[in-house]
Amino acid sequence: MDSDKPIVLLTTERLRITQFPPDGAARVVAYHEANREHLGLVSPSRPGNFYTLTYWRTRLAQDLEDARFDRSLRLVVLPREAPPSSAPVIGNISLAHIRRGPLQATDLGYGLDHRHEGKGLMTEALRAVCAHAFHGMGLHRIQANHLPENLRSAAVLRRLGFVVEGYARDFLEINGRWRDHVLTSLVAPEDRPVAR
Repeated sequence: MDSDKPIVLLTTERLRITQFPPDGAARVVAYHEANREHLGLVSPSRPGNFYTLTYWRTRLAQDLEDARFDRSLRLVVLPREAPPSSAPVIGNISLAHIRRGPLQATDLGYGLDHRHEGKGLMTEALRAVCAHAFHGMGLHRIQANHLPENLRSAAVLRRLGFVVEGYARDFLEINGRWRDHVLTSLVAPEDRPVAR
């Protein structure tokens, strides 16, 4: 894998979706602090130092390394009207557990600042990320799972064309409880590039 791989930057009408270097840690911490309760309800347990600059400097460096080696792509969502060097983080999107070979698949995860919900921003951001996954990365399948009661997430995925494929009992531990999840996926359009 090329060690000089450029940082991913996707631009939509209202957003910039990009990777952050370690010096973006303070903005990521601010996003997670502001959404501690909101995102905590649907996220796995966090390590004790999750809300610290030290954790996020290390994590962002690891995220860049994982992207270089095609293991995952973790992105932040920024409002386009603000300068990129100071724009607040208003969301996060990850393409995790990238599998190549005959599968060419990834697992999609995402979150949005509670103050920006209901404006179509996550649909806009995910549309760009899914297009990049298929056309830029050559992936064939994106899988996304959500809690049955997470109707906002279900609606976003439905708008993007994700199809429900099943229901997994005790799929993921959230807040100390094993929780069921709805399993969905989106398959690449026929005009995507050949898998690498």
